Amino acid sequence: MRRTFRTVAAGAVCSVALAALTAVPAQAGERGRPAPHWALKDTQAPEVRFRGLSAVGRDTAWVAGTQGTVLRTTDGGASWRNVSPPGASDLQFRDIEAFDARRAVVLAIGEGEASRVYRTDDGGATWTESFRNTDAKAFYDCMTFFDRRHGLAMSDPVDGRFRILSTGDGGRSWKVLPSAGMPAALDGEAGFAASGQCLVASGPADVWLATGGGARARVLHSADRGLTWTAADTPIPAGDPAKGVFALAFRDRAHGLAVGGDYRPDQASPQAAAVTDDGGRTWRPAAAPPPAYRSGAAWLPHSRAAALAVGPTGTDLTTDGGRTWRTVDTGSYDTVDCAADLGCWAAGEKGRVARLER
Repeated sequence: MRRTFRTVAAGAVCSVALAALTAVPAQAGERGRPAPHWALKDTQAPEVRFRGLSAVGRDTAWVAGTQGTVLRTTDGGASWRNVSPPGASDLQFRDIEAFDARRAVVLAIGEGEASRVYRTDDGGATWTESFRNTDAKAFYDCMTFFDRRHGLAMSDPVDGRFRILSTGDGGRSWKVLPSAGMPAALDGEAGFAASGQCLVASGPADVWLATGGGARARVLHSADRGLTWTAADTPIPAGDPAKGVFALAFRDRAHGLAVGGDYRPDQASPQAAAVTDDGGRTWRPAAAPPPAYRSGAAWLPHSRAAALAVGPTGTDLTTDGGRTWRTVDTGSYDTVDCAADLGCWAAGEKGRVARLER
């Protein structure tokens, strides 16, 4: 009975918070309270670009970025602890997956041995290097976890197929999966290490991989933790190394969002968002997409229709499952992530990290 009461109470609190987050700004102002907005948190790291982000909750978040930098907060961003792995200053961290305030796995990207994975079990006081790429043809971009033990990381195509790494012990060890179940890559096709969201999972076995750079922007799906894959075209423009799907977000195994475009600031990004309701087998263009390139996306927890998309020119909100988007902030962010308690965070260039306030 006590557990049931707490669950209902937590759900009620989240429902009220969600209503505030998705309120139209003008209406919120009329009711005498500020509209939901990003509140910048001083990381004291203006020289770092944070493309890796993991929201544990409203109080705890991890960010990872250039110069081998990993920061962690446990007080809602009031203070940040530099918990960077020693000797990693030459690495580019582009993805981080945290299980709680103490345990996290971080991915460094790049050619050959620049692609590495580290894990900590003590809040970043110490790190163990659990993977170092030794194949000069591989370039790892993103990783994702199904649970605290099982996860995957992906590399750009090697010998014509995307390469998948697998862990069954929380990132302490990794193995390359067989490539027989992976469709052939298109000419020039690759992933974008822009936000840690080119590989995402939902549930115990489903995972999706976003691509660009080829003639078509595609999303690959596996229902067996990366052993076999199918590919689907998206309406997001491609045909250029700078174009494609940059980020995915799935709220369950059926409903997903794709965002992207052309990351060059002097190029337009029409049709920069798409939606699926069949697990990624088919994709539809957003009726009113974000107005520019977007590199990160996240569903708002406890909502079937609200999500955020971020990029260098702003943040957009959808309240109809990705069919239409409206800009709610013009600050520069590369990635966004939300925790179950509605702790939503964004991170990007010049040390920028923010929490969504309501």
